[in-house]
Amino acid sequence: MDFTTLFLSHGSPMMVLEDTPTRRFLMELGRTMPKPPAVIAVSAHWQTPEPVVGFAAWPDKINDIYGFPPELYQLDYAPCGAPEVAARAAGRLGETCRRDPGAGIDHSIWSVMSLMWPEADVPVVPLSVQPRAGAAHHYFLGRRLAPLAAEGVLVIGSGAATHNLEDYYRRKVEAEVEPEVAEFTDWLAATAERGDVAALLDYRARAPHAERNHPTEEHILPFFVALGAAAHGEARRLHRDVDSGVLAMDAFGFR
Repeated sequence: MDFTTLFLSHGSPMMVLEDTPTRRFLMELGRTMPKPPAVIAVSAHWQTPEPVVGFAAWPDKINDIYGFPPELYQLDYAPCGAPEVAARAAGRLGETCRRDPGAGIDHSIWSVMSLMWPEADVPVVPLSVQPRAGAAHHYFLGRRLAPLAAEGVLVIGSGAATHNLEDYYRRKVEAEVEPEVAEFTDWLAATAERGDVAALLDYRARAPHAERNHPTEEHILPFFVALGAAAHGEARRLHRDVDSGVLAMDAFGFR
């Protein structure tokens, strides 16, 4: 299957430095998939009331992380922007979309892209999420971006398949996978792979342990943008892993 969009769980930015299954997956994915002319990167960590598209020709790396080793802050990762792609995306997203000429790339973007394309040779356009708007809003944002994805621009939603930090910080690294996490991610994968968009958009009511795994929605919302931007609605889970038993690092490809 050739993927037109991706959902990637970024987890802790330490995966840039440490050998983890997700780090190895992202590096291999970047090596084996065709290099796109540009990426529209939907960031769980850029949260705004309305959609905002980054227009910077050279977006700054944002170190929106605290308490990590100096190597992460010193990491030099500086892909160029793609203002023409940004203009087309903003036009597709409509009058409520705002254009930000100074938007940079936060760790949900640079952590995955630096592993996939370490030479920083893939232009990037950041796109924000609207945490209070819900799954359907983000799905339809993706639908509006579908023509760009059909032309080869890669839409990447960067978030997390599960994201309960209260559970994460109290668990040990080697902890067993929580059953509630496995049940949720298996439901997400099975529902996506059978193309049941209605169930996915109603995940909060239909998925097992949805609120436990996503007390807030910002880290799952990029999934729906990637789903919406895919041409055919076909999905496959490409990778599965769980950090500390509770932070699922699943990745999905859509076409």
